[in-house]
Amino acid sequence: MLLQDVWECARKIEKEVLSWVRPVHWKDTLQFLPLGTATAKTVLMTDKIEDELEMTTVCHRPEGLEQLEAQTNFTKRELQVLYRGFKNECPSGVVNEETFKQIYAQFFPHGDASMYAHYLFNAFDTAQNGSVKFEDFVMALSILLRGTVHEKLRWTFNLYDINKDGYINKEEMMDIVKAIYDMMGKYTYPVLKEDAPRQHVEVFFQKMDKNKDGVVTLDEFIESCQEDDNIMRSLQLFENVM
Repeated sequence: MLLQDVWECARKIEKEVLSWVRPVHWKDTLQFLPLGTATAKTVLMTDKIEDELEMTTVCHRPEGLEQLEAQTNFTKRELQVLYRGFKNECPSGVVNEETFKQIYAQFFPHGDASMYAHYLFNAFDTAQNGSVKFEDFVMALSILLRGTVHEKLRWTFNLYDINKDGYINKEEMMDIVKAIYDMMGKYTYPVLKEDAPRQHVEVFFQKMDKNKDGVVTLDEFIESCQEDDNIMRSLQLFENVM
């Protein structure tokens, strides 16, 4: 997304976190998720998150790692490491939306991350059943970290397409942008003007809406992103984080 103010904040975090990324932990990998742009953005998180809500969910066992290895860009060993951490933190084998909100609340203690976490959770919850299984988690992570450019952009488009009708309209984009600014909080620098979200939405549509029909299609989104050198460079930042 062409949100230069958000990009600058996120890039500062990227530089800091990428310098000390430690061996992969399932919650650490949530750092590398889209933060209001067509690229993955990193944020610092703590290791202690309450998981009592997940204990009430029916225990889920993932499909065989061999099958997941065939379906993702991870090796069997990497999947074993990811699953061990996922299972340790989520004994039920699933993550619910409330947990996502708790995680992102810790990412951004000075803001309200609940709406952005809601949109992100829906992008992970491909079955739309209110829970994210280990399979859902690694399939999305595989795309974001090791997918092709088209796969990464398609996943991000789906995140922004809130009603899943195949288009991004201005109302959806405004909801996403507002969620991002709410999450960043009022202590951003430089201080954002009150009409900044609407201005950024207009910039987004000027760039992405090729035929000026008021909506952005997947093809328009991918084409516009590929024409933007900043987005293309950002998409390559996380190819070797694991």
